[in-house]
Amino acid sequence: MKPLAATCLVDASIYIFQYYFSLPPNWTACNGFSTEAVYGFSTFLLKLKEQYGPERIALCFDESLGQGFREEIYPDYKSSRALPDEALAYQLEACREVAELMGIPCFGSTRYEADDLIGSLMTVAKRSKQPVAVLSRDKDLGQLIRREQDYLWDFAKDVCAYPSDIQEKWGVPAEAMADYLALVGDAIDDIPGVPGVGAKTAAALLQAHGSVKGVYANIDQLHSLPVRGAKGLAAKLEEHLEQVAMAKTLATIVCDVPLVSSINELHWQPADLLALDEFCQQQGFSRLASRMHKVFSGS
Repeated sequence: MKPLAATCLVDASIYIFQYYFSLPPNWTACNGFSTEAVYGFSTFLLKLKEQYGPERIALCFDESLGQGFREEIYPDYKSSRALPDEALAYQLEACREVAELMGIPCFGSTRYEADDLIGSLMTVAKRSKQPVAVLSRDKDLGQLIRREQDYLWDFAKDVCAYPSDIQEKWGVPAEAMADYLALVGDAIDDIPGVPGVGAKTAAALLQAHGSVKGVYANIDQLHSLPVRGAKGLAAKLEEHLEQVAMAKTLATIVCDVPLVSSINELHWQPADLLALDEFCQQQGFSRLASRMHKVFSGS
Protein backbone atom coordinates (compact mmCIF):
# COMPACT_ATOMS: atom_id res chain seq x y z
CA MET A 1 0.00 0.00 0.00
CA LYS A 2 1.37 3.38 -1.02
CA PRO A 3 1.64 6.32 1.40
CA LEU A 4 -1.82 7.64 2.18
CA ALA A 5 -2.14 11.19 0.96
CA ALA A 6 -4.16 13.66 2.97
CA THR A 7 -5.32 15.14 -0.36
CA CYS A 8 -5.79 13.36 -3.69
CA LEU A 9 -6.13 15.51 -6.83
CA VAL A 10 -7.34 13.39 -9.74
CA ASP A 11 -6.84 13.99 -13.45
CA ALA A 12 -10.25 12.49 -14.27
CA SER A 13 -9.95 12.32 -18.06
CA ILE A 14 -6.89 10.06 -17.91
CA TYR A 15 -8.92 7.38 -16.14
CA ILE A 16 -12.10 7.89 -18.14
CA PHE A 17 -10.26 7.36 -21.42
CA GLN A 18 -8.33 4.43 -19.97
CA TYR A 19 -11.57 2.54 -19.41
CA TYR A 20 -13.20 3.85 -22.59
CA PHE A 21 -10.47 2.24 -24.69
CA SER A 22 -9.75 -0.86 -22.57
CA LEU A 23 -13.16 -2.21 -21.54
CA PRO A 24 -15.59 -3.98 -23.88
CA PRO A 25 -19.02 -2.33 -24.42
CA ASN A 26 -20.78 -4.71 -22.05
CA TRP A 27 -22.96 -2.07 -20.37
CA THR A 28 -25.68 0.06 -21.91
CA ALA A 29 -27.67 2.98 -20.48
CA CYS A 30 -31.44 3.27 -20.73
CA ASN A 31 -31.00 5.76 -23.58
CA GLY A 32 -28.98 3.26 -25.61
CA PHE A 33 -25.51 4.73 -25.09
CA SER A 34 -22.68 2.38 -24.16
CA THR A 35 -21.34 2.97 -20.61
CA GLU A 36 -18.12 0.98 -20.29
CA ALA A 37 -16.13 4.12 -19.36
CA VAL A 38 -18.71 5.05 -16.71
CA TYR A 39 -18.56 1.56 -15.24
CA GLY A 40 -14.77 1.48 -15.19
CA PHE A 41 -14.48 4.98 -13.76
CA SER A 42 -17.00 4.13 -11.03
CA THR A 43 -15.01 1.04 -10.02
CA PHE A 44 -11.81 3.11 -9.98
CA LEU A 45 -13.33 5.59 -7.53
CA LEU A 46 -14.69 2.75 -5.38
CA LYS A 47 -11.25 1.13 -5.26
CA LEU A 48 -9.65 4.43 -4.28
CA LYS A 49 -12.17 4.84 -1.46
CA GLU A 50 -11.96 1.20 -0.34
CA GLN A 51 -8.20 0.82 -0.29
CA TYR A 52 -7.00 4.31 0.59
CA GLY A 53 -9.92 6.39 1.87
CA PRO A 54 -8.32 9.80 1.28
CA GLU A 55 -9.50 12.46 3.70
CA ARG A 56 -9.69 15.07 0.94
CA ILE A 57 -10.14 14.66 -2.78
CA ALA A 58 -10.99 16.55 -5.96
CA LEU A 59 -11.65 15.44 -9.51
CA CYS A 60 -10.68 17.80 -12.33
CA PHE A 61 -12.24 17.42 -15.76
CA ASP A 62 -11.16 18.71 -19.17
CA GLU A 63 -14.12 20.73 -20.41
CA SER A 64 -12.41 23.45 -22.48
CA LEU A 65 -12.55 21.22 -25.61
CA GLY A 66 -10.64 23.43 -28.00
CA GLN A 67 -11.79 26.76 -26.61
CA GLY A 68 -9.31 27.33 -23.79
CA PHE A 69 -6.86 30.19 -23.45
CA ARG A 70 -4.02 28.13 -24.98
CA GLU A 71 -5.90 27.81 -28.27
CA GLU A 72 -6.17 31.60 -28.29
CA ILE A 73 -2.38 31.80 -28.09
CA TYR A 74 -1.68 28.96 -30.54
CA PRO A 75 -4.63 27.71 -32.65
CA ASP A 76 -2.83 24.44 -33.46
CA TYR A 77 -2.59 23.51 -29.79
CA LYS A 78 -3.96 19.94 -29.42
CA SER A 79 -5.30 20.25 -32.98
CA SER A 80 -4.60 16.57 -33.70
CA ARG A 81 -7.12 15.48 -31.06
CA ALA A 82 -10.67 14.77 -32.17
CA LEU A 83 -13.51 16.28 -30.15
CA PRO A 84 -15.78 13.77 -28.36
CA ASP A 85 -18.74 12.49 -30.34
CA GLU A 86 -22.22 12.36 -28.78
CA ALA A 87 -21.68 8.87 -27.34
CA LEU A 88 -18.39 9.74 -25.64
CA ALA A 89 -19.71 13.12 -24.47
CA TYR A 90 -22.53 11.27 -22.72
CA GLN A 91 -20.06 9.07 -20.86
CA LEU A 92 -17.88 12.00 -19.87
CA GLU A 93 -20.88 13.78 -18.37
CA ALA A 94 -22.06 10.61 -16.63
CA CYS A 95 -18.62 10.11 -15.06
CA ARG A 96 -18.81 13.53 -13.45
CA GLU A 97 -22.36 12.81 -12.30
CA VAL A 98 -21.41 9.55 -10.54
CA ALA A 99 -18.43 11.21 -8.85
CA GLU A 100 -20.63 13.98 -7.47
CA LEU A 101 -23.16 11.43 -6.23
CA MET A 102 -20.28 9.70 -4.44
CA GLY A 103 -19.62 12.97 -2.60
CA ILE A 104 -16.48 13.99 -4.46
CA PRO A 105 -15.85 17.69 -5.22
CA CYS A 106 -15.58 18.08 -9.01
CA PHE A 107 -14.16 20.93 -11.07
CA GLY A 108 -14.24 21.85 -14.75
CA SER A 109 -13.72 24.96 -16.86
CA THR A 110 -14.29 26.09 -20.42
CA ARG A 111 -11.14 28.25 -20.29
CA TYR A 112 -8.68 26.20 -18.25
CA GLU A 113 -7.61 22.57 -18.55
CA ALA A 114 -7.75 19.94 -15.82
CA ASP A 115 -4.01 20.44 -15.26
CA ASP A 116 -4.61 24.11 -14.42
CA LEU A 117 -7.41 23.21 -12.02
CA ILE A 118 -5.20 20.63 -10.32
CA GLY A 119 -2.37 23.15 -10.07
CA SER A 120 -4.69 25.76 -8.56
CA LEU A 121 -6.12 23.31 -6.04
CA MET A 122 -2.61 22.22 -5.15
CA THR A 123 -1.70 25.82 -4.36
CA VAL A 124 -4.39 25.75 -1.68
CA ALA A 125 -3.58 22.20 -0.52
CA LYS A 126 0.09 23.07 -0.01
CA ARG A 127 -0.86 25.49 2.75
CA SER A 128 -0.86 22.29 4.81
CA LYS A 129 2.32 20.30 5.36
CA GLN A 130 0.46 17.07 4.68
CA PRO A 131 1.24 15.29 1.40
CA VAL A 132 -0.65 15.77 -1.84
CA ALA A 133 -0.99 13.01 -4.43
CA VAL A 134 -1.70 13.94 -8.04
CA LEU A 135 -3.35 10.93 -9.67
CA SER A 136 -2.28 10.90 -13.31
CA ARG A 137 0.31 9.50 -15.68
CA ASP A 138 0.63 12.81 -17.53
CA LYS A 139 4.25 14.00 -17.44
CA ASP A 140 3.11 17.64 -17.66
CA LEU A 141 1.83 17.43 -14.09
CA GLY A 142 5.30 16.56 -12.87
CA GLN A 143 6.04 20.29 -12.72
CA LEU A 144 3.73 20.50 -9.67
CA ILE A 145 5.65 17.93 -7.61
CA ARG A 146 8.15 20.13 -5.83
CA ARG A 147 7.81 19.37 -2.11
CA GLU A 148 9.48 16.17 -0.95
CA GLN A 149 6.22 14.79 0.51
CA ASP A 150 4.12 15.22 -2.65
CA TYR A 151 3.97 12.71 -5.49
CA LEU A 152 2.60 11.92 -8.92
CA TRP A 153 0.66 8.68 -8.65
CA ASP A 154 0.01 6.42 -11.64
CA PHE A 155 -2.86 4.62 -9.93
CA ALA A 156 -3.29 1.92 -12.60
CA LYS A 157 0.35 0.83 -12.29
CA ASP A 158 0.52 1.73 -8.59
CA VAL A 159 3.70 3.72 -9.16
CA CYS A 160 4.56 6.91 -7.27
CA ALA A 161 6.98 9.57 -8.52
CA TYR A 162 8.44 11.99 -5.98
CA PRO A 163 10.55 15.04 -6.93
CA SER A 164 13.75 12.97 -7.02
CA ASP A 165 12.11 10.42 -9.33
CA ILE A 166 10.98 13.14 -11.72
CA GLN A 167 14.45 14.64 -11.88
CA GLU A 168 16.02 11.21 -12.43
CA LYS A 169 13.64 10.39 -15.29
CA TRP A 170 13.73 13.69 -17.16
CA GLY A 171 17.10 15.07 -16.14
CA VAL A 172 15.61 18.30 -14.78
CA PRO A 173 13.86 19.25 -11.53
CA ALA A 174 10.08 19.65 -11.41
CA GLU A 175 10.30 23.44 -11.55
CA ALA A 176 12.09 23.22 -14.92
CA MET A 177 9.65 20.81 -16.61
CA ALA A 178 7.81 23.56 -18.50
CA ASP A 179 11.16 24.92 -19.71
CA TYR A 180 12.14 21.42 -20.81
CA LEU A 181 8.91 21.03 -22.81
CA ALA A 182 9.38 24.47 -24.34
CA LEU A 183 12.68 23.29 -25.78
CA VAL A 184 11.84 19.72 -26.86
CA GLY A 185 8.15 20.31 -27.60
CA ASP A 186 5.29 17.96 -26.80
CA ALA A 187 3.86 16.00 -29.72
CA ILE A 188 0.88 14.81 -27.65
CA ASP A 189 -0.28 18.42 -27.15
CA ASP A 190 1.02 19.65 -30.54
CA ILE A 191 3.49 22.02 -28.88
CA PRO A 192 6.42 22.67 -31.24
CA GLY A 193 10.00 22.18 -30.09
CA VAL A 194 13.28 23.64 -31.31
CA PRO A 195 14.52 21.58 -34.28
CA GLY A 196 17.64 19.66 -33.31
CA VAL A 197 17.09 20.04 -29.56
CA GLY A 198 16.27 16.66 -28.10
CA ALA A 199 15.83 15.39 -24.56
CA LYS A 200 19.54 15.13 -23.70
CA THR A 201 20.37 18.54 -25.11
CA ALA A 202 17.44 20.22 -23.35
CA ALA A 203 18.41 18.60 -20.05
CA ALA A 204 22.01 19.72 -20.47
CA LEU A 205 20.94 23.29 -21.23
CA LEU A 206 18.74 23.47 -18.16
CA GLN A 207 21.24 21.74 -15.89
CA ALA A 208 23.77 24.38 -16.89
CA HIS A 209 21.54 27.45 -16.83
CA GLY A 210 18.43 26.56 -14.80
CA SER A 211 15.68 27.84 -17.06
CA VAL A 212 14.89 29.02 -20.59
CA LYS A 213 15.51 32.56 -19.40
CA GLY A 214 18.90 31.51 -18.08
CA VAL A 215 19.74 29.71 -21.32
CA TYR A 216 19.09 32.83 -23.40
CA ALA A 217 20.95 35.03 -20.92
CA ASN A 218 24.03 32.85 -21.43
CA ILE A 219 23.56 32.06 -25.11
CA ASP A 220 27.13 33.01 -25.97
CA GLN A 221 28.38 30.20 -23.71
CA LEU A 222 26.36 27.35 -25.24
CA HIS A 223 29.08 26.33 -27.68
CA SER A 224 31.07 24.87 -24.78
CA LEU A 225 28.34 22.50 -23.56
CA PRO A 226 29.37 18.81 -23.78
CA VAL A 227 26.52 17.88 -26.14
CA ARG A 228 26.39 16.99 -29.82
CA GLY A 229 25.93 20.02 -32.05
CA ALA A 230 26.77 22.51 -29.29
CA LYS A 231 28.33 24.96 -31.74
CA GLY A 232 25.04 25.44 -33.57
CA LEU A 233 22.78 25.66 -30.51
CA ALA A 234 22.92 29.44 -30.11
CA ALA A 235 21.79 30.03 -33.69
CA LYS A 236 18.93 27.54 -33.42
CA LEU A 237 17.68 29.04 -30.17
CA GLU A 238 17.93 32.62 -31.41
CA GLU A 239 15.98 31.67 -34.54
CA HIS A 240 13.20 30.15 -32.45
CA LEU A 241 13.15 32.67 -29.59
CA GLU A 242 9.47 33.62 -30.00
CA GLN A 243 8.41 30.01 -30.46
CA VAL A 244 10.19 28.93 -27.26
CA ALA A 245 8.51 31.73 -25.30
CA MET A 246 5.11 30.69 -26.64
CA ALA A 247 5.76 27.01 -25.94
CA LYS A 248 6.79 27.84 -22.38
CA THR A 249 3.45 29.59 -21.86
CA LEU A 250 1.55 26.65 -23.34
CA ALA A 251 3.42 24.11 -21.20
CA THR A 252 3.19 26.04 -17.93
CA ILE A 253 0.36 24.96 -15.63
CA VAL A 254 -1.72 27.85 -14.31
CA CYS A 255 -1.86 27.68 -10.52
CA ASP A 256 -4.04 30.65 -9.56
CA VAL A 257 -7.52 29.83 -10.90
CA PRO A 258 -9.93 30.78 -8.06
CA LEU A 259 -11.69 27.52 -7.18
CA VAL A 260 -11.68 27.11 -3.39
CA SER A 261 -10.52 29.29 -0.54
CA SER A 262 -9.78 26.50 1.92
CA ILE A 263 -8.53 22.94 1.79
CA ASN A 264 -11.54 22.01 3.92
CA GLU A 265 -13.73 22.46 0.83
CA LEU A 266 -12.13 19.30 -0.59
CA HIS A 267 -13.39 16.87 2.05
CA TRP A 268 -14.93 13.69 0.67
CA GLN A 269 -18.62 14.19 1.47
CA PRO A 270 -21.25 11.48 2.24
CA ALA A 271 -22.53 9.67 -0.82
CA ASP A 272 -26.15 9.88 -1.98
CA LEU A 273 -26.87 6.15 -1.91
CA LEU A 274 -30.46 6.35 -3.16
CA ALA A 275 -29.41 8.45 -6.14
CA LEU A 276 -26.51 6.07 -6.80
CA ASP A 277 -28.95 3.13 -6.88
CA GLU A 278 -30.99 4.90 -9.54
CA PHE A 279 -27.87 5.95 -11.44
CA CYS A 280 -26.53 2.38 -11.62
CA GLN A 281 -29.90 1.16 -12.84
CA GLN A 282 -29.99 3.81 -15.56
CA GLN A 283 -26.42 3.10 -16.68
CA GLY A 284 -26.95 -0.65 -17.05
CA PHE A 285 -24.82 -1.93 -14.19
CA SER A 286 -27.30 -2.27 -11.32
CA ARG A 287 -25.17 -4.93 -9.59
CA LEU A 288 -22.53 -2.31 -8.81
CA ALA A 289 -24.97 -0.54 -6.49
CA SER A 290 -24.52 -3.18 -3.76
CA ARG A 291 -20.76 -2.60 -3.78
CA MET A 292 -21.34 1.15 -3.51
CA HIS A 293 -23.55 0.60 -0.47
CA LYS A 294 -20.86 -1.55 1.13
CA VAL A 295 -18.11 0.98 0.48
CA PHE A 296 -19.99 4.15 1.43
CA SER A 297 -22.13 2.86 4.29
CA GLY A 298 -19.46 0.67 5.80
CA SER A 299 -21.73 -2.37 5.82
